[in-house]
Amino acid sequence: MKKEVMLVTGAGQISMAIARRIGFGKKIILGDKKKENAETIAKIMNDAGFDVVPMEMDLSSRESILALIAEGQKYGEIRMLVNGAGVSPSQAPIEAILKVDLYGTAVLLEEVGKVIAEGGTGVTISSQSGWRMPALTAEQDEQLATTPTEELLSLPMLQPENIRDTLHAYQMAKRCNEKRVMAESVKWGERGARLNDIAPGIIVTPLAIDEFNGPRGDFYKNMFARCPAGRPGTADEVANVAELLMGPAGAFITGSTILIDGGATASYYYGPLKPEQ
Repeated sequence: MKKEVMLVTGAGQISMAIARRIGFGKKIILGDKKKENAETIAKIMNDAGFDVVPMEMDLSSRESILALIAEGQKYGEIRMLVNGAGVSPSQAPIEAILKVDLYGTAVLLEEVGKVIAEGGTGVTISSQSGWRMPALTAEQDEQLATTPTEELLSLPMLQPENIRDTLHAYQMAKRCNEKRVMAESVKWGERGARLNDIAPGIIVTPLAIDEFNGPRGDFYKNMFARCPAGRPGTADEVANVAELLMGPAGAFITGSTILIDGGATASYYYGPLKPEQ
C-alpha cells in the first residue's frame, strides 16, 4: 500500500520531535551518518505506533542523499522533508562544517525539490548563529543563494584564508541555509510545494548538555540566562513551529526563516548579551 512519505535527516531530538508531531500515518525514512542512531530513534517511534525505516545517510554526499530519496520513493510520493542533520562548531573542523552543513543542505534541498509532491512541505534546521555575524553584501547573499551546488565551496568567501574558525564556518553555513531556502522555495513553488527554515537558539538535547558541561559551557549558560526567556528551549517547542510551517495553517508561508531563540539574538544586539566594544 502506498503511503505519503516523510524524509527525515539527522536522528536527533529535534528531528524526532517534529516527526512525532506530524509524521503519524506516513512512511518516515530516517537517515543519519551513524545508522545505529537512526535505529535507536526508529525503535522508539515504531514502538509508539509510527512507521519508520532507519538508514545510513551522509548529508555531505549527493549519492547518499539520492539513496535516501530513492528509498522513500519505494513507498509513495515524497510529501515532507525535515532536515535536522548537521555538525556543530565543537564537533568538526572547518572543512567538515562547510561540506556537511552548507554544501550538504544545499544539495538536499535541491534534490528533494526535484521530486517533492504537489502540496508538499519542507523545513530545514539552521541556527541563531547565522544571525550573529555582520551582514554580508547583496552580492555575497546572492552567491550563497544561487551558486550551483557543486561550485558553492569554491566561493572566495568560503576559502580557508577567509574563515576565522569553526564558529565562523558554522555561522556562514547557517546564513547560507537561510539564503538557500529562499532561492529553493521559488523552485519548490513551481511544483506547488513550500519550503521554510527554522533557526533555533539553545535547545536542550544530549549534545547541548555536553556543551553545557564542556569548555564553552559558561558561555552557553550565560546566553540562555540573560536572554528574555531566561531559559533554554526544548525540541518540542521547535516542533510547534514546524507544525505551523508544514501544516495548513502555514499555507502562505514559504521561503522564510523563523528565529526561535528565546530572544537571545535580540539581547545580543540590544540587551545584556551585547558584546562590549
